[in-house]
Amino acid sequence: MWIFISRAARRTPCNSWRACWRCYRSLDIVLTLPDDFQPGLLPADDSDTPIQWFVFAGGNLLVRPTSDGVALPVAAVWPFAKLVTVRRLYLGSWRGQPCHAAEVETATPPPPGMNFESLRALWSRLDEGLLGVAGHAEQLIEWDRSHQFCGCCGAQTQRRADERARHCVACGSMAYPRLSPVIMVRVVRDGHILLARPPRFAPGFYSVLAGFVEAGETLEQAIHREVAEEVNIRVCDLRYFASQSWPFPHSLMIAFTAEYAEGELRAGGREIVAARLFGTDAVSYNHLTLPTSDLV
Repeated sequence: MWIFISRAARRTPCNSWRACWRCYRSLDIVLTLPDDFQPGLLPADDSDTPIQWFVFAGGNLLVRPTSDGVALPVAAVWPFAKLVTVRRLYLGSWRGQPCHAAEVETATPPPPGMNFESLRALWSRLDEGLLGVAGHAEQLIEWDRSHQFCGCCGAQTQRRADERARHCVACGSMAYPRLSPVIMVRVVRDGHILLARPPRFAPGFYSVLAGFVEAGETLEQAIHREVAEEVNIRVCDLRYFASQSWPFPHSLMIAFTAEYAEGELRAGGREIVAARLFGTDAVSYNHLTLPTSDLV
């Protein structure tokens, strides 16, 4: 996993991993709700105010290509007579404009002049504030879809009007939007960074270590366990770096830095097929494949 950042906020990398990551401290992380977004449950009774529509089909967002990127549909009422919605959610408002999410059937063709695209494909093409709200919308749509029935008794659930939750009409249990914490850790040793390749990655494509936090664990315990399981080493000097919403479908990435303490580096088999320490020259001269310039 990677922390995604604003292209406009990038800085020139330094000559060492430690210094370089200090420079990236000031970067804006994308896929995060903008500070001026106001979450809400019930829309205001104002039928004349244009609505920002976040329309999803199979996890892809409806957009209209423009000369400098893409735009979302804006209309005071549902603007697509031929699109039948499966569900709609009021999200809140951003810069005074109401934001609504809607889901249509996966196989629904887009309206003329528009496309359904994945959120990953929209980085640097869609306004960063809208992209952050879109990530929020996708998580709520997925949660609403997957909690139509109670996990305790199987009865139907209903949305509550006073909080973001679904309520079982039979047993009274509550279901809230799910959030799965994931740690990621940048391990360094003598000016080198530890990168690994899971089997799902293409050959030559590496990332820092990451994994889900288990029940009962602290973030620090999760880091020590994941590092030991995946590459057979111990780390020390853990320091928090940044966090990022990751709506695929409902993760929160929590990034740390750490020092390589001891142990013989060895890939952990099923989860990691290759792991090694890279110097800055390996990245600078493209000796390995890294994500695009929107990534740390």
